[in-house]
Amino acid sequence: MIVLRLAIQSLLNRWMTALLTVASIAVSVMLLLGVEKVRNGARQSFADTISGTDLIVGARSGSIQLLLYSVFRIGNATNNITWASYSEIAKQPEVAWAVPLSLGDSHRGFRVLGTTPDYFKHYRYRRTNTLEFREGQPFADLFDAVLGADVAHTLGYKLGDRVVIAHGLGSVSFVDHADKPFRVAGILKKTGTPLDRTVHVSLEAIEAIHIDWQSGAQVPGQSIAADEVRKMDLKPAAITGALIGLKSRLATFRLQRAINEYPKEPLSAILPGVALQELWDLVSVAETALSAVSIMVVATALLGMVVMILTTLNERRREMAILRSVGARPSTILSLLTAEAGLLTLAGVVLGAVLLYIAIMIVQPFVDRLYGLHLAIEAPKWAEMQMLAAIVLAGFLAGLLPALRAYRLSVADGMTVRT
Repeated sequence: MIVLRLAIQSLLNRWMTALLTVASIAVSVMLLLGVEKVRNGARQSFADTISGTDLIVGARSGSIQLLLYSVFRIGNATNNITWASYSEIAKQPEVAWAVPLSLGDSHRGFRVLGTTPDYFKHYRYRRTNTLEFREGQPFADLFDAVLGADVAHTLGYKLGDRVVIAHGLGSVSFVDHADKPFRVAGILKKTGTPLDRTVHVSLEAIEAIHIDWQSGAQVPGQSIAADEVRKMDLKPAAITGALIGLKSRLATFRLQRAINEYPKEPLSAILPGVALQELWDLVSVAETALSAVSIMVVATALLGMVVMILTTLNERRREMAILRSVGARPSTILSLLTAEAGLLTLAGVVLGAVLLYIAIMIVQPFVDRLYGLHLAIEAPKWAEMQMLAAIVLAGFLAGLLPALRAYRLSVADGMTVRT
């Protein structure tokens, strides 16, 4: 207890140096914990993007690719699947619901998704959350569009506004479907998922805008007006993929195998959770690299603390000598320097953790809105507590080097005036 009181008084006498040391440790701890929070937040946000869907079906491809383009709107499908195949799968007795997806167009950099009204009924995110409308309703007319929250906010759309879909996925397109404009019928509430950056239209609408197109371009001399299109059969010939919900999860692997071995065309059926785990295994190298950099920053801060204590030792030789002369044992000097290092580290860890949570509370709404990344404000997990305890222990151990040097100083050496 006496050693601890002496250590506190000693640090207070050198408060400026001690404060700078605590600040450097706090910043490094903020970085280390921040990387961990962002990593866990990214994982959770990705995992929460789709819930309640048992299988995702698409053309034969890798599971990660299928997951990325069907759920996260990243990349393109290698091929489409026929409507006949989709219909046959949807009629299987194990299937409770099926939602078709059609991708390939865009609007000012935002992806366009063709689907059915069942999409808004069955889609789940963050485990049990359903899609809710901030304004309007699902598409009822052929040329109705439902916008994600980010699309409406970024482009300033309101209900009833005109939307022209462009062919292809570029942010700037010179090939669009201006002859068949859409009307904003609904705007979804913020979800923090790729749905916020998606324009939703009906499957029939996707067919309607391409009715007079062939091979990615409008057929020369052929232009079918929107009113004429409404009278046509707009059942799609092919779709990009489908989301499948089952009556019982016990049938998941059986139906997955049946789809993967579908004889009429090459198809893939993936489990979203398994594909997500494969995705994280793929990016684990980058996660490890970020964690390694953060650990090196903490090590640098601890090294700076050791240098600070060592630098002040020469000025404190007389202080150590006086302590020895009044009866302090060499072990007391050793404990004093070690306690100082430990207190500096502990203060830095506590301050860093507090500052991180304050920063998260401030930036959480902006990060959620801009990047769809949900940073949870929750008590440190057991792994994070172990990490912080390891840093404090490392601080105590780092203090052993200057402590051992002070331990070896003799009373005579301490009282000697050097010129």
